[in-house]
Amino acid sequence: MNSLLDRRQRLRALDRRRPWLLDGLVAIPPVLLSIPNIIEKPLSATLATLALLPPLYWRRRHPFPAFLAAAAIELVEAALDAGVTAGVILLVMLFSVASRSTWRALAWSSGVTAGLLTAEIYLFEPVLEHRTTTLFLGLGTSAAAVAFGLVARTRRAYLMALEDRAARLEVERDQRARLAVADERARVAREMHDIVGHHVSVIVGLADGAAALAVSRPEQTAEPLRLIGETGRQALAELRRVLGVLRAEDADPQLSPQPGIDDLDRLLPTVRAAGLPVTYTAAGDLHELGRGVQLAVYRIVQEALTNTLKHAGRGAAAEVTVTASDSEVRVRVRDNGRGVPGPPNHGLVGMRERVGLYGGAITAGPADGGWLVDVVLKEPS
Repeated sequence: MNSLLDRRQRLRALDRRRPWLLDGLVAIPPVLLSIPNIIEKPLSATLATLALLPPLYWRRRHPFPAFLAAAAIELVEAALDAGVTAGVILLVMLFSVASRSTWRALAWSSGVTAGLLTAEIYLFEPVLEHRTTTLFLGLGTSAAAVAFGLVARTRRAYLMALEDRAARLEVERDQRARLAVADERARVAREMHDIVGHHVSVIVGLADGAAALAVSRPEQTAEPLRLIGETGRQALAELRRVLGVLRAEDADPQLSPQPGIDDLDRLLPTVRAAGLPVTYTAAGDLHELGRGVQLAVYRIVQEALTNTLKHAGRGAAAEVTVTASDSEVRVRVRDNGRGVPGPPNHGLVGMRERVGLYGGAITAGPADGGWLVDVVLKEPS
């Protein structure tokens, strides 16, 4: 298929650069065949040959008018007995009509050809023997020219279909590439939001606590400041990981360490240090979960607690429960805050996208005077 398309493209490129070349080459054989007749009858044969060259040149651009012109010239040539190769040229014209013109034009051309053959054999060749055999031979030759023209038409249509299919495949490939880029951008944006949003919220909480301690108990400000530095370093490390995957063209994101269930033991202390008491309950064999599900669980807990830090208000507490069964894992984050969450944000959208990746369900809204995030993820089989 590729070789056919390559040859067709090279031929079309040559035809665009030198459109006269292919049309001119076709005229060479009839002219060479007419040389003996030109020598025998210089004036009439030369004029007949020259008259046939324009229709032959225009046969591809205007096949049916060129055929009619050649047919008229052949009729005159037969009547004058010029003796040139008009019959051969007429077959070339008939081929062009069959390969390039409409079916109606082909029907008219076939009829005109049959009429010309009949006229030449029965009117202009009175001494010809075996006229019926000659007529059938001429009609068979004309039918062969039509058949070859239809084959050329079918082959051209096939090649055009191949080109169209190749173009559509290229468009589909580009669309898939753009969709893949969009998906990757969404994934990176989700990761960046989770990383930056959580750590900045924790740092703000720790900084507020340190500022309060600096007024009342200056000697106790060291620990919040240490946690601020540690949280900032964690944020930088995770940002470097994500950006490193983006910079490296051949990097495999799966080779980079991703947060999992074990990292909740490091996440929750920083949230508590920022001023939000959190209790954590785990049930089931969480370590048997896939790395993708573990990352989703971690990010959902992280985002839910980040929203609690932002909106729950002073004196709020949170409960985190993660339960794994044979086919699913459930994550519940409940707080008793009195704050009013803002409109749906990127964090909630990101949680919904993560849940959608695993065919789960999410419920987020007010519950028992606080706020509840309840997520069910399906463990891939």
